[in-house]
Amino acid sequence: MLTLREAMVRHHFTVDVEEYFHPTAMSSHFPMEGWDNLERRSPAVIARLLDFLAERNVTGTFFVLGWLAEREPEMVRTIAAAGHEIASHGYEHDLVGRLGPEGFRESVRRSRAVLREISGQEVAGYRAPSFSIVPGLEWAFDILLEEGYRYDASLFPITQHPTYGYPDAEKDPYWIERPGGRLAEFPSTTAQILGRTLPASGGAYFRVLPLALVQAGLRQATERGRPGMFYIHPWELDDWVPEVDAPRLQMVRTFYGRRRTWGRMARLMSNDAWGRVDDGLSTLEAEPEHIPD
Repeated sequence: MLTLREAMVRHHFTVDVEEYFHPTAMSSHFPMEGWDNLERRSPAVIARLLDFLAERNVTGTFFVLGWLAEREPEMVRTIAAAGHEIASHGYEHDLVGRLGPEGFRESVRRSRAVLREISGQEVAGYRAPSFSIVPGLEWAFDILLEEGYRYDASLFPITQHPTYGYPDAEKDPYWIERPGGRLAEFPSTTAQILGRTLPASGGAYFRVLPLALVQAGLRQATERGRPGMFYIHPWELDDWVPEVDAPRLQMVRTFYGRRRTWGRMARLMSNDAWGRVDDGLSTLEAEPEHIPD
């Protein structure tokens, strides 16, 4: 039986709103200068997703790429009108380290301005493309604070991935203290399995690995009385696959398992309560002295 504390937990449902040609693994095959010539499939997928969530009374946070928002403003307005939070995924889906401080500032400033104008919402949150705030790039937190952001959702406390991971991040939401203030951090969920810390938040881990892994991560968060984090991309909810001459492993990691994504999400939704990240931010702000379990 759930304790009262566990029963009050609402996990965070999030969507990184980008196109199939935006993932870092596809960047060499789809250079930015050609993006405007490619079909945009996210509006139709997002429309279906909004219906799916409405049927289950679920609201969430949509981290929208600024480049895409400029070209699909009605999609952004529809997301906001459905009661979901609009947050930033940067402007051009480039890695934080590759952008550098000046480029990063321009990216988060430009995307926030675009999203605020289109949605009519304040934009409090940010998630880096490919979770690319890694050790050594902590200056990104300072820039986020300076540009008006109140929380970040970019840290993945794992060591297994070859290009991202922030092992020292805490496993539950916490405050990052910086000289210019404090920034709330909502890390991606992990699961403790046989003494190992495994990624259990969504994306390829959700499509390719057993559903029980994500369920274990969420269950462990619930037992701690803290919200877990789930994420998905529109292209992971689309049966269509682009014709691209990419290595097989790359294609598997990016597109394999999409046909079961909707069913798996329905199973997740039936077992837990879900909400927006900014609701979690309000909870964290109400308990400033919270020390993670």
